Amino acid sequence: MTHKWWETATIYQIYPRSFQDSNGDGIGDLDGIRQRLDYLLWLSVDAIWISPIYPSPMHDFGYDVADFCRIDPIFGSLESFDRLIEEAHAKQLKVILDFVPNHTSIAHPWFEASRQSRADPKRDWYIWRDAAPDGGPPNNWISNFGGSAWTWDAGTEQYYYHAYLAEQPDLNWRNPNVQAAMHEVLRFWLRRGVDGVRVDVMWHLIKDEKFRDNPPNPAWTKNDPEIDRLLQIYSTDQPEVHDVVSGMRKVLEEFENRVLIGEIYLPVEKLVAYYGRNLKGAHLPFNFQLLNTAWTAPHIADLIETYEAALPERGWPNWVLSNHDRARIAARVGPEQARVAAMLLLTLRGTPTLYYGDELGIGHVEIAPNFVRDPWAKHEPGLGVGRDPARTPMQWGASAYAGFSKHEPWLPLTPDHEARNVAVMSDDKTSILFLVRSLLKFRREHESLSLGGWRLLSQNSDVLAYERCNGNNRIFVVLNFTANPQAWSAPISTKVRIAISTFGDRRGEPIGSTLSLRANEGLLIEAA
Repeated sequence: MTHKWWETATIYQIYPRSFQDSNGDGIGDLDGIRQRLDYLLWLSVDAIWISPIYPSPMHDFGYDVADFCRIDPIFGSLESFDRLIEEAHAKQLKVILDFVPNHTSIAHPWFEASRQSRADPKRDWYIWRDAAPDGGPPNNWISNFGGSAWTWDAGTEQYYYHAYLAEQPDLNWRNPNVQAAMHEVLRFWLRRGVDGVRVDVMWHLIKDEKFRDNPPNPAWTKNDPEIDRLLQIYSTDQPEVHDVVSGMRKVLEEFENRVLIGEIYLPVEKLVAYYGRNLKGAHLPFNFQLLNTAWTAPHIADLIETYEAALPERGWPNWVLSNHDRARIAARVGPEQARVAAMLLLTLRGTPTLYYGDELGIGHVEIAPNFVRDPWAKHEPGLGVGRDPARTPMQWGASAYAGFSKHEPWLPLTPDHEARNVAVMSDDKTSILFLVRSLLKFRREHESLSLGGWRLLSQNSDVLAYERCNGNNRIFVVLNFTANPQAWSAPISTKVRIAISTFGDRRGEPIGSTLSLRANEGLLIEAA
């Protein structure tokens, strides 16, 4: 069976503001990414996914797009983008671009035309509704950043809908002209050579045609974000969205060997529907289940088995541990278990996505109130929803500003950045960076990890063990989810030895009938 490149690849997400600053303004850019391509080769990733780089007023740091077919000067130009694509491809690295089809900026020419009058040809490109009988919003839908999802436009005396900020009006994907225009945007970037797109908030693209009120969430408390006060039954995940995704897939199939990835925060049973009828939807509906699952061996084992069972036939799995919207894995599980998490991510069946800086074990970074940049944190202070701690600059060396910039970065570095950086950790065989690189190289060299099947060997309250197998090549992974030593009775008949420990030692150590695991240790085991 022939496999697509994205089935055996490891994807590396880059938040461009925070990866590498090449011009000394404290903000990362495209030339900075290009300058660090050799690091990505050294690390052994296969593809980079770049978060939005389009012209934007930056109310939501690039997710409020003012022009879908240009580059914001903060990040560079179309010429610098083309150079990045050319050099990445020369180094056998794929490039995936963020595609933001659900909404635009209020500064986008389409919206500026749409709000001119109710008769404007672009009016129906956005979602406009009359006020409720009491003069208030058309329904009870809530913005993901808090407050009503409807904003009154005095000039045309209607409300417009925005799932996020008022500066991010939602496009009306029920309008075929919107679909055609956004398909042309896709073609623009695919012709420029991008190897695929990651579609932002894919499950938001179609709303209930009747605009019915969302029901209350009985589990909501005042300590939760306001968006969780209602169940988003009618404002997201409508049946017609799958036709929209299928339309995007058809555009990608006009080009050779491109990948369609979807951002979808839904339970497993709804998530897998985005593979589409006859697998003509997203190639990889992003699987975010590890972001919310309790960090215990039984919970993780149950999640893997549930997800594997729910996948459609020939649907390719994928896994994500961290991203630009959620707390980093080391902040969630601690620095010791972050190593176990890295081994889990890079040994499960399917395509893993690694978030920049996780290979350094960057954890929570405290953001002083006067340095908060995230609009969600500003809209709902005190709830811990701020995304800034997950977006801090990459730490390259022990020099001023960690080699990220010659200027104070737009967000602070970790307090331990002089030790937690690429230059220091790349020479340390016991570092998490060296571990991640070892796992990536091992994954690339062993088809049992990149293509093989997955089988649970055993689980208890402390240890998760599973097998990856491709023909006669068998790999065993044993993970201790606790801060205590554990013993695992190995149900393995062949002679085996340790290939990788999360501590960076024990390589080549033979295994008997019982395996001793140190606290917070994971082991990758192969035939002797």
